[in-house]
Amino acid sequence: MDIPKQVQDRINQFQGLQNQLQAIVLQKQQLILQSTDIDNALTALKKIDKERLYEATGPLLIETDKPTSEKKLRENKDVINAKIQMLEKQEKKLTEKLKELSTEIRADLEGSDIVGG
Repeated sequence: MDIPKQVQDRINQFQGLQNQLQAIVLQKQQLILQSTDIDNALTALKKIDKERLYEATGPLLIETDKPTSEKKLRENKDVINAKIQMLEKQEKKLTEKLKELSTEIRADLEGSDIVGG
């Protein structure tokens, strides 16, 4: 028996939301790794006695000082943490919508002749 168009539309929407959720989770994981890298760099920076150091900017090494590097790293970490929080909110909303759609699809299928014949 064919699946009603309304149910098929909900299933398609569900699959699209699943794809969005996977992309968000992947972005969040990448940002968490970046945050960890920054933490490691800040820890390493504390152990350096020199005030002058070099920072990689693309294929170049640029001379900088320890306070400037530390400030940049902390600012980058703040930006990354804000992005992570935004993605977590999106992840939560998508998860709730997926649960809701799943319940609707299940109800649609149970109400038709498709499930349980």
